[in-house]
Amino acid sequence: MALDQADFEHLLELRTGLRRFLRWSEEQAKAAGLTAAKHQLLLAIKGHPDPAGPTIGEVARWLVLRHHSAVGLVDRAVKDGLVKRNSDPASKSVVRVTLTPRGAAKLDALAEAHLQEIAHLAPTMRTLWRALEHAADGDTPHPAAWQPKLVSAG
Repeated sequence: MALDQADFEHLLELRTGLRRFLRWSEEQAKAAGLTAAKHQLLLAIKGHPDPAGPTIGEVARWLVLRHHSAVGLVDRAVKDGLVKRNSDPASKSVVRVTLTPRGAAKLDALAEAHLQEIAHLAPTMRTLWRALEHAADGDTPHPAAWQPKLVSAG
């Protein structure tokens, strides 16, 4: 597949947009008194389908961390009153992690802001995604089909 200039421009726009969103997200977490890692931890816990919460191993996989790094992150979040450890009722050797009311409140506020920002970025990202899909299929759309440039997340 031969790439043309438009393909590289679309890839650049995507990567730049993702970095801007992640930087914006980190700033939002910092303003809420959290590190980006703790914000992601809270989201991993709340997003887990089991009400008993994820295991440390599941947290490590979702956050793409080594197990011992996930343990350290959970330790710091416990110390900050954001999460608590619980023994799994089915297996006392399994530790699960749940949000405290403080952690849940911080996550709720951040999630609302993130969903609003995603709604703001969605039209541009959809257009960009379509252009990248065409490029991946070897069917780069006419430049007129690619209009929006990503704006700074914020």
